Amino acid sequence: MATTSHSGGRVVTLSHESDVLRGNPLGDPFERLVTVYLPAAYDQPRNSKRRFTVLYDLAGFTSSGPAHLNWRNFDENLVQKLDRLIADKVMPPVLAVFPDCFTRLGGNQYINSTAIGRYADYLNDELVPFVDQEFRTGGSAQHRGCFGKSSGGFGAMRLGMSRPDIWGAIANHAGDAHFDFVYGAEWPRVLTHLQNFRLPVLKPGRQQIKPQTKLGSDDGRVKRFLNYVASCHPNGEKPLSGADIMTLMLLAMAATYDPNPDAPNGFNLPYDLTTGQRIEKRWRQWLSHDPVNLVRKNKARLAKLRGIYIDCGWRDQFHIHYGSRQLSLELQEAGIKHRYEEFSGTHSGIDHRLDISLPFLAKALA
Repeated sequence: MATTSHSGGRVVTLSHESDVLRGNPLGDPFERLVTVYLPAAYDQPRNSKRRFTVLYDLAGFTSSGPAHLNWRNFDENLVQKLDRLIADKVMPPVLAVFPDCFTRLGGNQYINSTAIGRYADYLNDELVPFVDQEFRTGGSAQHRGCFGKSSGGFGAMRLGMSRPDIWGAIANHAGDAHFDFVYGAEWPRVLTHLQNFRLPVLKPGRQQIKPQTKLGSDDGRVKRFLNYVASCHPNGEKPLSGADIMTLMLLAMAATYDPNPDAPNGFNLPYDLTTGQRIEKRWRQWLSHDPVNLVRKNKARLAKLRGIYIDCGWRDQFHIHYGSRQLSLELQEAGIKHRYEEFSGTHSGIDHRLDISLPFLAKALA
């Protein structure tokens, strides 16, 4: 155990060995560091028997929980934000957990996948009991919540609507929703980028176009791209480009939403790699994971939550504000109480919104 102290609370880092992640298909580590923020009140003698609300921070794609503790220029990291909000009595003291759920595909959606790993089970069945055993938490869904942005917001939404016995309240900042907009708009440029890994190499002149023989399958270019990503040295002169990251993200989504152990790379693709035609059967698998489409199915579970917070900037470059609006509308029509807000912002630089969601969660779970 490692402990870092400062003027407010303190940060403790533990090592956890996961049975759920052992042997995961990507070969990612099954032993993970778990960082936990303990508020100053946790160590005060008068609180020696007090149990605290605990909030889990679900990082977005290409990030991980520990990154939210890094020093920031002209800004707060999440520990400093918690210290300030608690010291100013904007929210009661809470514990915060920063899980490491990074994968070789660049991130996680916090649901189980045969192509990535059982990350929902990892959080629900392993990490939550581990933290409850190590610290004085409330020990029940009534005093436990999760929050996140983008993929983390999606994860919070999905965990809340599937396991209200574990999660009592959730905060979803610009979480993936309305997949036709969020992902459908990006696939054309990803398909074009994957052409760089096609064999034989494209050449000018007459072309005889043939759709893929096996729709939804990789013809080798996806595997070559993934090998290229794996070969890039983390301290190399040529880092991954923006096109590389977007391509990796959508392939990670394919591995999440439509895994198939019998397919190349362990997952199906929703588009014909040659013609760009969407494969409706495969796309329906994606849509079955869209939170907008899951509200009515999970109405009874959602109704058990003590708090649901959703927000999004109305200039989100991935157009997630439309998905957030649809999600709020579905919740409203299902009679699910929630708080929905919009603000003049994009998908980036929106951690200031935690000044609203963290107190919301802490008070809902107090």
